[in-house]
Amino acid sequence: MTMSDYAGDLAPHQAWDLLASNPDATLVDVRTSAEWQWVGAADLSELGRRAIGIEWVTSAGEPNPRFVEHLAEAGVDPDAPVLFLCRSGGRSAAAAQVATAAGYRTAYNVAEGFEGDPDAHGHRGTLNGWKVAGLAWRQT
Repeated sequence: MTMSDYAGDLAPHQAWDLLASNPDATLVDVRTSAEWQWVGAADLSELGRRAIGIEWVTSAGEPNPRFVEHLAEAGVDPDAPVLFLCRSGGRSAAAAQVATAAGYRTAYNVAEGFEGDPDAHGHRGTLNGWKVAGLAWRQT
């Protein structure tokens, strides 16, 4: 995957800054509902908004064949910036690529994701990512 496939990768703080400065920008969390519930989710309440959860792959491990339809149903504007977030930046990069192909003009991947890369012990949430960056999140 190359950056030409979508608008580009943003570090978590860059993503937050774009969300804070552009009221039309939307954060779409593409993790599973189990991840949102058990790991937590980005909290955009101080920006007067919320992240939209649309699974890229279902909790059953199946690809979501209606992903692009779900973006439209959620009211995601194809002409406004859309930032995709997953655990580590892999699924969200794929989602940004598919969204771009479907006509979303500025689809970004939040690099590092919500939990970041695994450390030397195989644990996430210690090296980088949304949570480690100190950005707002909540446990549901």
